[in-house]
Amino acid sequence: MLRRLRIGISALLFVLISFFFLDFAEILPNSFHRLAHLQFIPAIFSLSIGILLFLIVLTLLFGRGDCSRISLRGIWQEVMAGNSKATGKKKKRYSYSPAKNKLRWGVLGLTVVGFLCGFTFIVGLLDPYSAYGRVVVHIFKPIYMLGNNLLESLFARFDNYTFYQVNTSILSISSLLIAIITLAVIFVMAWKHGRTWCNTICPVGTILGLLSRFSLFKVRIDTAKCNGCGLCATKCKAACINSKEHAIDYSRCVDCFNCLGVCKQKALVYAPSLKKQSDVETPAPSSPDLDSSKRRFLVAGLVTAGATPKLISQAKESVASLEGKKAYKKENPITPPGSISREHFQQQCTSCHLCVSKCPSHILKPAFIEYGLAGMMQPTVSFEKGFCNFDCTVCGDVCPNGAILPISVEQKHLTQMGYVVFIEENCIVYTDGTSCGACSEHCPTQAVAMVPYKDGLTIPHVNKEICVGCGGCEYVCPARPFRAIYIEGNPVQKEAKPFKESEEENSDSIHKDFRMEYPTFDEVWRKYIMPLKGVTLWNTKGENKILDVNWGGITRITSNKRRSSISIDGFRFAYNELIRKGKITRDYINQEVDKRCSSGIVLILGQIPFVSTVRNPTSLEI
Repeated sequence: MLRRLRIGISALLFVLISFFFLDFAEILPNSFHRLAHLQFIPAIFSLSIGILLFLIVLTLLFGRGDCSRISLRGIWQEVMAGNSKATGKKKKRYSYSPAKNKLRWGVLGLTVVGFLCGFTFIVGLLDPYSAYGRVVVHIFKPIYMLGNNLLESLFARFDNYTFYQVNTSILSISSLLIAIITLAVIFVMAWKHGRTWCNTICPVGTILGLLSRFSLFKVRIDTAKCNGCGLCATKCKAACINSKEHAIDYSRCVDCFNCLGVCKQKALVYAPSLKKQSDVETPAPSSPDLDSSKRRFLVAGLVTAGATPKLISQAKESVASLEGKKAYKKENPITPPGSISREHFQQQCTSCHLCVSKCPSHILKPAFIEYGLAGMMQPTVSFEKGFCNFDCTVCGDVCPNGAILPISVEQKHLTQMGYVVFIEENCIVYTDGTSCGACSEHCPTQAVAMVPYKDGLTIPHVNKEICVGCGGCEYVCPARPFRAIYIEGNPVQKEAKPFKESEEENSDSIHKDFRMEYPTFDEVWRKYIMPLKGVTLWNTKGENKILDVNWGGITRITSNKRRSSISIDGFRFAYNELIRKGKITRDYINQEVDKRCSSGIVLILGQIPFVSTVRNPTSLEI
């Protein structure tokens, strides 16, 4: 009964938290992140006293059950070890082995020293929750998304559009490499030796093991009933039952209860420990080649991965110099909004990558050497695939470590995680003599405005004080290989000055009226467009089913029964032009937007209360 209850609880938590990492379609609400917070090291980093007390009291009462019921990596090892027992040739796979206390306490000491010295990389590497999160985000989630794309292609043949295509890509070569190595090492150790990782390497296991010695409820051996058959020891994945001495090493016992069900003499019971029982703690000499080859492989892989960005950077600088453009290098990496400062972020973050997985704009990626070696794998903001949505606060909502603090939408609007930098020599207005203005159109705070240049052209002018560093300007800038405008990170996040109409120069009266009367595009998208997910809309040609709406764009089934994806950039451009001019036609949209998706843009924007479609419909008006 106890074993079934343990399996039920662990399976439920494991499935829910794992799916929360995998859930790109946002099936589960963000409130599910609270389940992920029930982890020991994240609770320490976030100073969640309530959760820490809960875990400590739970351990003092019922033993080290956290490792087999709450810890994701612990549950994962249990599954792998169970499969090993089921498929292996040996029925008696496990036997008692003395605790490797020098190794256990040595790793714990190294972890503590690394944390105190600001080398959070070690903590993130050994934290069971963070290690499991990285494996899910970098290995299992791409496979999950590829499976979704396969199902979409199969179901679409039968006019079933339950699934929709999503983009899959490698977020970070170094983090992927570390995730693969972590998965391989833990898999081999669990397959061959059960829970060896938990009881030799894991610092959380060592701490909870110390507390579990004093737990009230323990698995006890009734020496009067025990005949010394040793069957219990063969089923103990923790190798903590010394059947010959009728003793159990409670510092390693994880309360899996596998031993209770196999004892034919009913000599094992789980009950309050009223009598003191000696723990078996005989240290064994550690093997000199314990993990040396694996560590060498890890170092070699990281060095190889680190060479690639360096070579790419050198190539880009060479191309820029040949084209007469100005190369630059960002001095400070950008930390997520709400992280307070780079120092605070690096001290608190354990690189679980939950924020990376849940970011709807896909702008968070694991760092390599942006923060230095100590901050390897910690998320940093990159505007290669998108920009930070003005109204989004997801990263702070889901962070379990306190590295990214929760902030309101109003606070987000004034949180300056970086500031804009403009390089005139790289701007296509300067180099090619052509108009652009994409950066200004995508700026939610008007920190980038177009001012007169020459020959009737306009060129960007920046106001760093009202910039929040969202990266909209950097993302859309067409200049290559170095952009004409980019975001430089703030070592300490500041409060941006609110935009005032009097500060805007060279804007016509219609544009000023828009600022006062109409909401921003991000507000419109969140309030009016995102609720359209799952809704069927009609135009003159037939029905359009909206499959998905996110901060990347819209996926729909057109009236021709074809799947179509429209980037959010097209909607943003059309909306800003509509507000500026008061009217916009499909022909104009087709000229300015890369894909011919004007009918979808007109249909969707026509759902905004103050926007109307006219001429069957070929244009939008306000």
